[in-house]
Amino acid sequence: MAILSLGKDSLCLDAVIDVAFGRRTVTIDADARTRIAEIRAKIETYLDDESPNVYGVNTGFGALAEVRVCAADLQVLQKNLIRSHATGIGQPFSERVTRAIMLLRANVLMIGTSGVRPELPELLVDMLTHGIHPIIPEKGSVGASGDLAPLAHLALVLIGEGEAMYKGQRIPGGDALASAGLTPVELQAKEGLALINGTQAMTADAALVLNRAFNLLKVADIAGAASAQALLGSRKPFDPRIQDVRGHSGQVACASNLRLLTEKSEVIESHR
Repeated sequence: MAILSLGKDSLCLDAVIDVAFGRRTVTIDADARTRIAEIRAKIETYLDDESPNVYGVNTGFGALAEVRVCAADLQVLQKNLIRSHATGIGQPFSERVTRAIMLLRANVLMIGTSGVRPELPELLVDMLTHGIHPIIPEKGSVGASGDLAPLAHLALVLIGEGEAMYKGQRIPGGDALASAGLTPVELQAKEGLALINGTQAMTADAALVLNRAFNLLKVADIAGAASAQALLGSRKPFDPRIQDVRGHSGQVACASNLRLLTEKSEVIESHR
């Protein structure tokens, strides 16, 4: 099975689909882990009460951006941020979409600019490996402003709360982690904000939709070739010279597929 190394490998659509379907193992690149740990160390220089205000690190959020939070309350602030935003409703995302969300969120955190400790993306990767899939309601995103609610439901399991599917059962998130021998994280300054401030739910859902669309395009070409054969249709409309004159890339690709498929069909017919 191919291995995807976050922080090193490019995360293309095929990689997202492979992980969503459980066809690829995910790991954390050691050099990238060192890099994000160094960035985190810089964040921690702002955690004492004498440091200047830094949004999301030692302040409130949104309208409370100018409100200073004392160092003793920073951990509670991050945990409460997750709990307060876990307000999604409706049916949960499918397992495949959930796995894509987890992968995409871990990938973003491994870039390093979110300022989290390596333990957060590592736990997400461990959950993927062990098949722990948070229950994430489909409805609740605020769109371009972020998938705050969906990602909060994901983050709940990271801190040992919420619910998750594990070995075919819907159980408390903390129990799922414990059953797999994993330990919840204790969120530090900025980490709650970093977990929910993104659009990985809509991106994951779109990736799976796009993959299905590509598959349907293949099916459409196969059905078209089969229909042409069954009706004794002409292959001349698929001539590459005609497609080159029109110049539409999609049409060129489709015609090429139809030529290839009908040629193979003719070979099969000739051997009957």
